[in-house]
Amino acid sequence: MKPHAGFLKGGMATAAMTALFCAAPSVAFCATGGGEHSFLPPVWLALPFVLLLLMIATGPLFYPKFWEHNYQKIALLLGGGVSLYYAVAVAGGLRQLEHTLEEYISFIALIASLFVVAGGILIRIERRGTPALNALLLLFGAVLSNLVGTTGASMLLIRPYLRVNEGRLKPFHIVFFIFIVSNIGGALTPIGDPPLFLGFLRGVPFFWVLEHLWLPWLATVVLLVAIFFAFDVKTGRSKSDAAYSGRITLTGRRNFIYLIPLIGSIFLDPAVIDGFPSLQETLHVPFGIREVIMLTIAVVAYKTANQNALKGNEFNFEPIKEVAFLFVGIFATMIPALQLIGAYAQSHAADFTVTKFYWFTGLLSGVLDNAPTYLNFLAGAMGKFGLDAGSSADIARFAHGISSSVEGDVESSLYLMAISVAAVFFGAMTYIGNAPNFMVKNIAEQTDADVPSFVEYIYRYSIPVLLPVFGIIWFVMFNW
Repeated sequence: MKPHAGFLKGGMATAAMTALFCAAPSVAFCATGGGEHSFLPPVWLALPFVLLLLMIATGPLFYPKFWEHNYQKIALLLGGGVSLYYAVAVAGGLRQLEHTLEEYISFIALIASLFVVAGGILIRIERRGTPALNALLLLFGAVLSNLVGTTGASMLLIRPYLRVNEGRLKPFHIVFFIFIVSNIGGALTPIGDPPLFLGFLRGVPFFWVLEHLWLPWLATVVLLVAIFFAFDVKTGRSKSDAAYSGRITLTGRRNFIYLIPLIGSIFLDPAVIDGFPSLQETLHVPFGIREVIMLTIAVVAYKTANQNALKGNEFNFEPIKEVAFLFVGIFATMIPALQLIGAYAQSHAADFTVTKFYWFTGLLSGVLDNAPTYLNFLAGAMGKFGLDAGSSADIARFAHGISSSVEGDVESSLYLMAISVAAVFFGAMTYIGNAPNFMVKNIAEQTDADVPSFVEYIYRYSIPVLLPVFGIIWFVMFNW
């Protein structure tokens, strides 16, 4: 699965979009290609990744003090071990690690920039939290995610959402915000989530997403909001004695201006805009132009931010610090895991039905990077139809829908729908599924909210709530 030249030249745009909307690195789609990256690691090399996931899940619950003081060292140690193996024992490993480092820098640059810019925007909703108001906020966030990405929407709305529910805030309030605003909401445009943007870069028409995914998006959002509403009705009224004027006020409007060049810088690439010159080639630098732009915007936004907005948001850098350290470990340790999964997807694609593509893509996207998972399974599905995932023309044909003698009446577009829906939706299954998940969790914890642990999030909410909903979507859209 070798990306076309334009895609490789647009690697930073890809990385930036991945950083904007999801939690994990988009390095694996480079790592699963041919040539120097065709190395298949031993299975045991995925153990550091598994160990890191287990410690993220159990640390805050069973040994919180040790984890709080040492999670940075643990992430660096495990990631450094895998990196050392690739540097010493793998041909072309240094180049692969260079790709990973570039992806991580792009990831953290945009995540940090969005975090800082959004932190200078204070939205105050002077109303008492009610099931109806919360449902409207979640629906608004789902739509907004398609315009500024799931990270942008999450950072703009999480604080006002927490404030309106003061005195009645329950764990499910935070969980459903992550479900809807931080993940599933961004499924209507390529801007909303990285897998969809990668498909767009590869050749999927921009409006294909809206045309084909609006029904599963609408059904899933409505179902989840309805479930949330039923939960919230039982919560009752706020116990707070605060008086509410009913007004909605906005402080720090200037920072909305910073969002325009921040998001716009992602698209300044020949892989996105035909004929646009490559900034790297024009300025004779190998990497980093967008990152400099993003971090410069962040610094300017922070220095010129409305102090009342920062104070009202109780702004600090702890959430982005946690994301930065944990994901440097995840980026490195995930490389062998994704290579193994990519090889499996390629070699077993012939036996995969639409159902298998949906569930495999989804379940793996919950714990791995949904961007390379999307690309690996996309390549496998296209192979069933005799198409090349490296050809933008073939991907466009695949998206528009062709029939295969092997597949009978099942059109290729149904496979792309299943892979796209699963890659985006299942990011809500765990805290590490998307970067905004962790950031929302951290911000909520700073307000002393009752936030579910990693394990509790999965067994109390993801499995009993999300899996049945995703099962309904599968049965109606891809099975019935």
